[in-house]
Amino acid sequence: MTDKATETSAAKPTRKRRAKAASAPPRKPRFFHRVAVWVLRGLGGVAGLYAFLILLFSFVPPPINFFQMGEIWRLGSIDKDWVSWEEIAPVMGRSAVAAEDANFCNHWGFDMAAIRQAIQAGSNRGASTISQQVVKNVFLWHGRSYLRKAMEAVLTPVVELIWSKERILEVYLNVAEFDEGVFGVQAAARHYFDVDAKDLTALQAARLAAVLPDPKGRSASNPSSFVRSRTRAIIAGAETIAADGRSACFEG
Repeated sequence: MTDKATETSAAKPTRKRRAKAASAPPRKPRFFHRVAVWVLRGLGGVAGLYAFLILLFSFVPPPINFFQMGEIWRLGSIDKDWVSWEEIAPVMGRSAVAAEDANFCNHWGFDMAAIRQAIQAGSNRGASTISQQVVKNVFLWHGRSYLRKAMEAVLTPVVELIWSKERILEVYLNVAEFDEGVFGVQAAARHYFDVDAKDLTALQAARLAAVLPDPKGRSASNPSSFVRSRTRAIIAGAETIAADGRSACFEG
């Protein structure tokens, strides 16, 4: 009798422990938890790096980018020479905006009207703003991929928030390619016209803007009929945005 009572009392805690264990939620595997933690840490590190670079390049010239490194590898060397905004002829800024992003002063990084027009036309031509091109040229890489476009979409508003419009245009003119291996408006002005960027005339500035976005297929010093026609349109566009105030954000 005593032995049976002892066995019964010993069995009760065992059954309780089993019932409790059965009702407890299953534990997630430690491996997947650790992977998730490291992925989040990695994403946080990448975000922190980009935030640091955006802040740094808001006042320090970007030294080089992925595309320029690729061209150095392919060509052996490149020609580039950074100049400040004060060393660039004002007409060059107006010409670049007229050629590439006429609503530059009116958007926050994305020209929604141009995007809608491009979608209706079944093309992405003309939808990329100067701000987007700066983000691509300075922080990312060339080529079409969903990852790059997604990162561009995230970084562009941040750059617009932290940088002034003048700074965005200054960086754009200093990193854009104007001929094979020729980067920046100062190197381009010397390469094509043997003048400094601050001394560019309206015609010369429009010619430089006209080779964008196909600098390897167009020439500012030996212009095709297409480049000549585009140059005339850019000169007229630069005068228009100066008259209607669309250049105020970088000339104020």
